[in-house]
Amino acid sequence: MSEESRSKLKFHLVEEEPGANIKVIGIGGGGGNAVNRMIEARIEGVEFITINTDLQALSTNQAPTKIQIGRKLTKGLGSGGRPEIGKQAALEDTEKIVEILQGADMVFLTAGLGGGTGTGATPVIASLASELDILVIAIVTLPFNFEGKIRTDQATEGLTELRGAVDTVISIPNERLLQTVNLDTSIQDAFKMADDVLRQAVQGISDLITRPGLINLDFADVKSIMKGMGMAFMGTGLASGENRAIEAAQKAISSPLLVDTSIEGAHGVLINITGGKDMTLHEVSKASELIHDLAHPEANIIFGTVIDENLKEMVKVTVIATGFEQPSRSKPITRDHFTPRSQTPPPVAVPQETPPYLFEPQGTNDSLWDRPAWERQWDMLETPSFIRRNKSGSIRKMTS
Repeated sequence: MSEESRSKLKFHLVEEEPGANIKVIGIGGGGGNAVNRMIEARIEGVEFITINTDLQALSTNQAPTKIQIGRKLTKGLGSGGRPEIGKQAALEDTEKIVEILQGADMVFLTAGLGGGTGTGATPVIASLASELDILVIAIVTLPFNFEGKIRTDQATEGLTELRGAVDTVISIPNERLLQTVNLDTSIQDAFKMADDVLRQAVQGISDLITRPGLINLDFADVKSIMKGMGMAFMGTGLASGENRAIEAAQKAISSPLLVDTSIEGAHGVLINITGGKDMTLHEVSKASELIHDLAHPEANIIFGTVIDENLKEMVKVTVIATGFEQPSRSKPITRDHFTPRSQTPPPVAVPQETPPYLFEPQGTNDSLWDRPAWERQWDMLETPSFIRRNKSGSIRKMTS
């Protein structure tokens, strides 16, 4: 090459595109405990946040970002196990919530359903995230039977509401943990196991995006499987030995912790197989075939592999299956979903530690039950100020 040609060469630094912005938000006591477990497990590539009405619980949480909601309503003393208090607390602080949601590509919402804050606030947070066009995945636990009928009923109602506000929800019944533990397992250890199941679910999905592989999966792959898909199946299996890949795949698709779902008939399937350097193409093929055969014949199946030297003689298979049903996702919170307050309300009970507060129903002439479910869902809630302003300008930065 001549000197003249060299002088014309121009070099440009190519800036690497940042990866997907993934936030994990633990809501309420159960969600906060799950976030602690994830931090201890050193999950990488995600941002951890906790949201709670209980100031004492927030103060001991390990998350770098902590948001107290409903300070005026609950005085920092929690929701008293009342989902309506948790919901109102979230609506009191929508600006704070939107502030921490902004910039995210994907948000995991983790909570234990059945109590007050997790059950009531999670659907509100999910709707706000949807308003920002974020992929919203909820991973929640359902109560043990010994926690009582009230918590079980509240969890069932909360799950129904949550399904209408997220893209995908994975629900894990704590009661099924009893099928996998020893008879002498303590209550404290049982709840720790429930927290770890949430950790496994979040890590199983986030690792697909944040860890590079030989056959790589990225955020777009996960989004194509989980966007607007409703209830989902997610399983992880780990095995060693001669038939390790097949056994790991079988474990992944037969988890006893998942609610009455299986991969059969799924229209969207994401498979990730992880092993050491000794993992063979034959093993990968056999494990994939097992999962392919169970899914819907026209399923969208995305496949990836990762080499992890730490696994050595083990193989891990992670499966996410969606598209079992046509989800009925409710509309996210918008300005039009609210009407001005116009009448004096009756009092609503709140936790004993707090003074009585009033929730104000909307003034309207039509029958409540003649309106669609998404409108009834927010019927008694006041229009958050950030939404009123958002019509004419950008969301104002939080000042406190």
